[in-house]
Amino acid sequence: MDIANLKIKAKTIRRLIIEMLTEAGSGHPGGSLSCVEIITAIYFHIMQHRPTEPNWPGRDRFILSKGHCCPTLYASLALSGYFDTSHLKTLRKLGSILQGHPDMLTTPGIEVSTGSLGQGFSVACGMALSAKIDKRGCRIYVLLGDGETQEGQVWEAAMSAAHYKLGNLTAFLDYNKLQIDGRVEDIIGIEPVKAKWEAFGWDVKEINGHNFEEIIKACEEAKSSNKPSMIIAHTIKGKGVSFMEGKAEWHGVAPTKEEAGQALLEIENG
Repeated sequence: MDIANLKIKAKTIRRLIIEMLTEAGSGHPGGSLSCVEIITAIYFHIMQHRPTEPNWPGRDRFILSKGHCCPTLYASLALSGYFDTSHLKTLRKLGSILQGHPDMLTTPGIEVSTGSLGQGFSVACGMALSAKIDKRGCRIYVLLGDGETQEGQVWEAAMSAAHYKLGNLTAFLDYNKLQIDGRVEDIIGIEPVKAKWEAFGWDVKEINGHNFEEIIKACEEAKSSNKPSMIIAHTIKGKGVSFMEGKAEWHGVAPTKEEAGQALLEIENG
């Protein structure tokens, strides 16, 4: 898919996120909106996958380690054809295939159940190691939140991935610099984040996480490295909705119908 169509797809996904969360009455808009371009690029340009054959052995894998931001993933899966878009209106409802965190047992296209921060990244490293041992050509993509990297488990996995030279692993850091309790730097600072990942033996790039050209270029360059790749994507929490942008209080609060109306208007005109 070309850049123009990726931008259209991203706008659609932002609209769906707002509609889903408003209908559900709960969820996480800030971080869901900040990672839209990353997940859109992965599903509609970068990753090799077959929505009509979710378990195709040759597929690339994507793991949303920051599982609370699953509305972005669910919208992408639905628009890709893994399930009908009508399911999006059932987010977080009893009996829905779309729960508040990704569940591999109920949702087509979900590779790993996530939600407990740090664990999805570890599973991604294991998947990459398995693919390397079996000499499969697939790639593993994983998205972490910046607050998530305060988990010690993340750094155990990072060290292991570098040790095993998992060049088939590409990780994104959704670096919107905010978490549920406030600014990341005020809670447990993660800087110098680039130097830390490099010290752990990763190939590291920094990009604008809302720029499709930069996202795609970084992923292409990662394919030529024999090291695992970390793409630090500088993003804006709540991107696309002015009253949510850069506000930690929109980490885990669904918009009211009135707020949703304003948000949808801004997204449409953005």
